[in-house]
Amino acid sequence: MIRVVVVDDQPLVRAGITMLVNAEDDIDVVAEAADGQEALAQIRALRPDVVLMDVRMPGIDGVAATQTVSNEGLTTENGEPIRIIILTTYHVDEAVHSALHAGAKGFLLKDAAPTEIVAAIRAVVAGDAWLGPAVTRRLIDEFATRPEYNTPTPAEMAQLTPREREVLTLMARGLSNADVAVQLFISEATVKTHLARVMAKLNVREKSQAVAAAYQTGLVQPPPPRPPR
Repeated sequence: MIRVVVVDDQPLVRAGITMLVNAEDDIDVVAEAADGQEALAQIRALRPDVVLMDVRMPGIDGVAATQTVSNEGLTTENGEPIRIIILTTYHVDEAVHSALHAGAKGFLLKDAAPTEIVAAIRAVVAGDAWLGPAVTRRLIDEFATRPEYNTPTPAEMAQLTPREREVLTLMARGLSNADVAVQLFISEATVKTHLARVMAKLNVREKSQAVAAAYQTGLVQPPPPRPPR
């Protein structure tokens, strides 16, 4: 059973997420919290597998709470790292970037489909990162124009093998590990190996940071802006 804590300062949002997550046979919401302080108390006491964490909350916000979980090395009952999925609104901004660098394993829009929320929870528990297509596009739009956060140098990018570049390019276009494996006719385990090497060579900790680097360095070009309606 995957044990989840839902953190959001809006009671209706918490209730809605809790209801849809609890409908799954293999996932159980063990606690809810309305702010970062309450979330940290629940996380320390219950040691959940996954935390669905809102970014903006009164008091300790989602970024600070995520950073605290990372700094304290909090783990699940089985000794695994606690995975945090950030809940964000339409706009991906500085707070979301900060949460990414604080150790968040995934991002979801609050209006994501129930199937996407469930898939994200299962993905991060399996050791993968989760960037839904809508969030990926917004991260791309933001990161592609931002030079900060230690953009990999040309020398670091030059270390990537052709296959590693291929894997990173496909991931930057929104493909999952499984999709990349099918596309390249390799195993998913091999994809993860390539990704681990890419992250090591680019000196990043998260898949999402590697994806951002692909756009920052020009390996992949951001999609053209949508025409006005």
